[in-house]
Amino acid sequence: MDIGVIRERGAFDRRVGLTPAVVRRLAGDGHTVWVESGAGDGAMFRDTEYLRAGAQIAYSPAEVLQRAALVAKIARPTAQELNLCRPGMALMAFYHMAVADRGLLDALAGRCLTAIGSEIIQLANGRLPVLAAISEIAGQMTVPIAAHLLRSSSGGRGILLGGTPGVPPARMVILGAGAVGSAAARTAVASGARVTAFDNQPSRLRRILEHVRGVETCLADEEAIAEAVAGADVVIGAVLVAGTRSPHVVTRAMVESMKPGSALIDVSIDQGGCFETSRPTTIAEPTFVYHGVTHFCVPNFTADLGRSSSVAIAQAMLPYLLKLAHVGTAEAIAECPDLQHGVYTLEGRRP
Repeated sequence: MDIGVIRERGAFDRRVGLTPAVVRRLAGDGHTVWVESGAGDGAMFRDTEYLRAGAQIAYSPAEVLQRAALVAKIARPTAQELNLCRPGMALMAFYHMAVADRGLLDALAGRCLTAIGSEIIQLANGRLPVLAAISEIAGQMTVPIAAHLLRSSSGGRGILLGGTPGVPPARMVILGAGAVGSAAARTAVASGARVTAFDNQPSRLRRILEHVRGVETCLADEEAIAEAVAGADVVIGAVLVAGTRSPHVVTRAMVESMKPGSALIDVSIDQGGCFETSRPTTIAEPTFVYHGVTHFCVPNFTADLGRSSSVAIAQAMLPYLLKLAHVGTAEAIAECPDLQHGVYTLEGRRP
């Protein structure tokens, strides 16, 4: 099968859909991989590395999209990219359809494309393997971001995240004990912060207790969350309801009860945000202040770690790419329940 990779053209997005190591595996399996020249530059993967891995270099996105039967992307495709796609081809990406433009599904259907959402590929146990790979990076990233937001020069409370003798640590509240929340808790506890994790599933709280020594846990209910948020220095929103918008777990009134200089990091912003006061920001301008509380609400902020994010995503996608390329898109989806969960359109039809 011809497999394609084009450059991610979103502002500040340094990621790439496939790394040279994954290209080597696909090429070794007999497939032809077309890589747009410069696609890996942001992640420090050069064209020469892709050539050594067995890829073919193309010099425009149009050339890749006209040759490939399967394209691996990260960000959802733009209207210009969709117009270049051949009818019948398959396109894997993080669509986050719950917050995408309403015309995207119509455009995919109109071009008779198979759209596979990497973020909703799901195992039988409910785990989202591709999303989890990038979520673990996002969770780790929240802790240094929190430390920066708490600095006085950032408008924060001037608090050292981990404390020091005679100086208490910052209080961090994590909403959601999935992949993001667990990684954030592990990193924050290691930094010395006082961490409380909330979730509405006792099994997740039990798992985080088993793996993160020193974390406190609490079942999520409105009163308990309100009390914890009011006393927090940092709140990390890691709430996910797969395939739908995240609920507003923290209300405007809760935000207004917080201490001046405290910070909110809304990782759930990819699915609409779990703080009522959130709105999307950018890597160039990542924060805004509401009622004295700094909000960090950057969708896909893992784009700022282009290389690590690309490696994690490409490795997680590899088993599904091999399956799709080996037996063909339609048959792979029919045989693989994981992929069935991820299908937004199948040759233009909505399942």
